[in-house]
Amino acid sequence: MSGKQLDRRDLELNALLEITQAINNNLSENDLYKIYKFTLLADLDVARLGMYVFDDEWKCPVFHGTEKDLSNWPLPDIFKDLKGPIQLLKDDFQGFDQAFPVIFQDKLLAVVFIKLGWSNQDTAFIETLSNILIVAIENKKWVRHSLAGEAYRKELEIAKKVQHLLFPKSLPHTKRLEMEASYLPHHDVGGDYYDYLPLTTDKFIFCIADVSGKGVPAALLMSHFQASLRALVRKTTELSEIIIELNQVLYENMNGENFITFFIGLYDYTARQLQYINCGHERMFLFIDNEMLSLKIGTTVLGAFDPLPFLNLGTIKDLTHFNFFGYTDGVTETYNEQEGQFGSDRLAFILKSSDFSDLKKLHSDILESLDGFRKGRQMSDDITMISCKVSQ
Repeated sequence: MSGKQLDRRDLELNALLEITQAINNNLSENDLYKIYKFTLLADLDVARLGMYVFDDEWKCPVFHGTEKDLSNWPLPDIFKDLKGPIQLLKDDFQGFDQAFPVIFQDKLLAVVFIKLGWSNQDTAFIETLSNILIVAIENKKWVRHSLAGEAYRKELEIAKKVQHLLFPKSLPHTKRLEMEASYLPHHDVGGDYYDYLPLTTDKFIFCIADVSGKGVPAALLMSHFQASLRALVRKTTELSEIIIELNQVLYENMNGENFITFFIGLYDYTARQLQYINCGHERMFLFIDNEMLSLKIGTTVLGAFDPLPFLNLGTIKDLTHFNFFGYTDGVTETYNEQEGQFGSDRLAFILKSSDFSDLKKLHSDILESLDGFRKGRQMSDDITMISCKVSQ
């Protein structure tokens, strides 16, 4: 082996040592790219360098000696399916004379472009070094994604437990009051909520809500909303006061980035009166004998404005008996294959056809109608329904 070959071998071993030490020291991806660049330029006499890496999209974290800033220069399509090393002409791409892929488990992870400082140099070692670097970075990504996945699973488990505590442990099934609720989250957890809050033997609150967003963040936000509501109900039963304070709490905590639609009703057996406020929610349905009312009086969504631009209290007096049905927009905004919506009119038709004698069957019939309308299409939102039958 000649002196030049020995010098060359020493440089390669030094380069390999620098890269492997950096990897073993668990340096960041950016630091690994910097060391790789320095090693190729200083030890392996690479005059021009560019490395494109695929991470959801092609990016160039390493470049040197090019006329263009390759971090803002897209990888030409002809290199996105590179199978092996190729020689380049001067005008092919940024003055590089060689390109080779980094392939791992049949997946193209990177494309490296180089221009050597001298001719007839064997690039096999540069290819090996590039493979070591990119595979190490790919492993770091895998570990990071695995840890993120595990963190999400733990977060999801907590959210499930929190959401389980959100809903009432039981609903009344008495001669005076019968209630039923159904909840189908779009994901494992969701941002819908319903509740039943008995105040005295003659007063109770019922409500339903829908937070903007889905999944774990929506579920956790809704848990905060429920805690705030229950704390306020212990202080006052004036619905207007409850709504004003709820809105303030939400606005301060969400900075106007999220909002909640909400319907709350309070029935008083002694006064024979129903009071309610609809906060930007779907129209709720009230049935008195053969008459159907849409409960729409109230205000806008909660958490988006402070103060609320308007607030009105709905009141229905001389009410001795009624049937109520509430829902979230996951019901009416169920889509079929032709992008048509289930809609509130179709829901109203089903409700008008029911005598509310069997609330569980009513919910089952609606869910069956939604399935038939969807015809196999996936749910696009959480679905929540609450119904009650009240008599003196």
